[in-house]
Amino acid sequence: MRFEQHRELLEPLIVAVAELGRVPEWDEFAGADGIIERFGSIKRAFALIRRVTGDEEWEKIREQRTEDLLVYLALARFRKRPPISKLPQGLQRDIRTFFGTYKSACELADQLLFQAGRPEAIDEACQRSTIGKLLPNALYVHRDAIDELEKLLRTYEGCARSYLGEIEDANVVKIHRFSGKVSYLAYPDFDSDPHPALLRSVKLNMRTLALDCWDYHESENPPILHRKEAFLAADDRRYAKFARLTQQEVQHGLLDDSATIGTRQGWIARLAERGFQLRGHRLIRKTNND
Repeated sequence: MRFEQHRELLEPLIVAVAELGRVPEWDEFAGADGIIERFGSIKRAFALIRRVTGDEEWEKIREQRTEDLLVYLALARFRKRPPISKLPQGLQRDIRTFFGTYKSACELADQLLFQAGRPEAIDEACQRSTIGKLLPNALYVHRDAIDELEKLLRTYEGCARSYLGEIEDANVVKIHRFSGKVSYLAYPDFDSDPHPALLRSVKLNMRTLALDCWDYHESENPPILHRKEAFLAADDRRYAKFARLTQQEVQHGLLDDSATIGTRQGWIARLAERGFQLRGHRLIRKTNND
């Protein structure tokens, strides 16, 4: 089989196309000379790869790259989009491959921005999302999972960040479903504490540009998090550990009546009432010696 005969030559091309979302030009791929010598062109070589591997994954990669570009161009509107000639050559090639023309790409990006201003569209996108913890008024997502969201929600959050800049220590984003707001929440102990406490939050109203800030540094009863895995993508390295703890807590009824356990004192009371304590991310029964 021709693919197997030339696998060593073709595998770097597979990696390059997976990264770019398109077939690289000669000057973008270090193995181009060898590929052209064997197959006549890079496109012919990739056509062989597609026949062997199928189209589905390549179409997903292309779609993801197209969405990334639309989000980039939508947010570039805030700092005045440059003419295409001022963009890096690789980005120019991306735009021509995925959209045909820069004008078409910018028009689609503007449509995306318009959609991001519609509360009903944001609500629907939150409900569709397979990433994040969905509550009646908002979708909560860890900052490490933002890029896993669909393009509309990434654009919506990106609009807020374009105005605010990066919020120090904020590692959870609250996307308000109806009110045109985005909140940035700082949970310094998110990784180490099974139920981390909120340290501070910043909320931006994107309709009025009003800011609200809260600081819980001196609070004895700050809000805390439960079901931490829900904030992450399923392939996040922390997901399994967090999910195991949630499963234990659900099994023992600790997360029932969630209205009373959203603060540190309420949660401590629930644990004591049910006779449990936490050791790291493990739930254990309290003994007479504890």
